[in-house]
Amino acid sequence: MEYLSKQRYDEIAAELKHLIEEVYPKVADDLAEASAQGDRSDNAGYREARRIQGKTISRIRFLQKILEHSRVIDTGFLPKDRVSLLSRVEFTNLSTHARMTFEIVSPHEMDLEAGKISLKSPIGAALMGKKVGETVQAQAPSGTLHLRIEKITPPDGQD
Repeated sequence: MEYLSKQRYDEIAAELKHLIEEVYPKVADDLAEASAQGDRSDNAGYREARRIQGKTISRIRFLQKILEHSRVIDTGFLPKDRVSLLSRVEFTNLSTHARMTFEIVSPHEMDLEAGKISLKSPIGAALMGKKVGETVQAQAPSGTLHLRIEKITPPDGQD
């Protein structure tokens, strides 16, 4: 079971709807048109249409599986004083004294450029359940990181 923010759940549902209602019918038409052009063994257009069809079907099935096994998280039940899913956490790397801020999200929402790290990542896992002032160790590929939690902003944005 994966938990998603309402926003991400809606984004996945919208992409799935777009693929089923708009993209796949066009792919099916393109495939039928390429198929009607004769011998399939020498038909590059047909092979390309089949490849696109396969990718589209694969993406549809993947998104359906995500939605089937995901639930929208009720932020009202999340702790306000501890790092939890959808918390925005400001922490200091004690080795470099660099301050960083990330939102802890499910793996399907991870986006480093947007400041979102997975709760299953080494840093995300190390921060989960901790309070302001606590120091944690995260086993990253570059080595052990020593991090001190400076601030936690709960999912609803209330401090």
